[in-house]
Amino acid sequence: MSATTENTSDHDNAWQITAAVSPQQVTAIAIGRNEGERLIRCLASLLPQVGRVIYVDSGSTDGSAARALEMGAEVVQLDMTKPFTAARARNAGFVLTEGSEFVQFVDGDCEVEQGWIATALAAMAADPKLAITAGRRRERKPEASIYNRLCDTEWDTPIGPAQAVGGDMLVRRAALAEIGGFDPTLIAGEEPEMCLRIARAGWVIRRLDAPMTLHDAAMTRYDQWARRSRRAGHAFAEVSWRYRDGAERFWQRETRRSVIWALILPLLILLGLIVTPWALVLLLAYPAQIARMAMRDPDARDRWPRAFYTMLGKFPEARGVLEFHLRRLLGRRSGLIEYK
Repeated sequence: MSATTENTSDHDNAWQITAAVSPQQVTAIAIGRNEGERLIRCLASLLPQVGRVIYVDSGSTDGSAARALEMGAEVVQLDMTKPFTAARARNAGFVLTEGSEFVQFVDGDCEVEQGWIATALAAMAADPKLAITAGRRRERKPEASIYNRLCDTEWDTPIGPAQAVGGDMLVRRAALAEIGGFDPTLIAGEEPEMCLRIARAGWVIRRLDAPMTLHDAAMTRYDQWARRSRRAGHAFAEVSWRYRDGAERFWQRETRRSVIWALILPLLILLGLIVTPWALVLLLAYPAQIARMAMRDPDARDRWPRAFYTMLGKFPEARGVLEFHLRRLLGRRSGLIEYK
């Protein structure tokens, strides 16, 4: 389906190890649809760093596939008569990487930082049990909106061992092949679910303190943020339900928080009003929780808006949780939830 249809000595040692692991052993897979100039930046950042670039296009109408070909990438065009998921797109590229030792996955709205591939390869060479590594993903234009800044904060996750790393990552091909790749039935949350299976197979996942990608969320409206939060809620619900008996209790806490704040508490208030108007006092739990989150936030910049939108986001998240379970009970497949 191609175009034809932490100290100085530690860093010094890491760079010496990198020399034994050639970037030519890396195939990059970018996925996207109608990303326009974002895709051009993505591919331009990848081509000098890896041996091969595959772009998987999901029904673009803006000429993305043709532009990718012109730049020197191989192109896979998905059959859009079948249900689309990001996992399906990543798998479509992954099956073409046999012969490569490492695979760099990246979303088409991200630009890969120069030097990232070499840094990631050094980490891989130093630890043969390391299956997945990622660095720092940051927003390209955090100043454009509070929603972009919320994304920027979301990407700021702890350095070191990780449960999941996001859609941008360098993967040891043998490890991903061992677990059968991504689950194409998931409309969201496919990467954390894959990471869970990788960890269960005995592999290691780690985030490095190194620049990796610049992401362009391009969110300027609340409805975009709400759809993104709704998709997150759906992912929380589906993956936590699938692994509900697992010792990891994966995403159960996130699902529970959405249900408590956006479903159970409002229901208690409504039921309480049948008995007494004093039930409205329970509404104070919301500003109290917002204040609690804001005061515990070590970053003073935007701490109050960040706390407010974190709480507000529980409502679309809970909608996503409800949608998953309703469709599960009805035996229906969920459709894709997009925010762009």
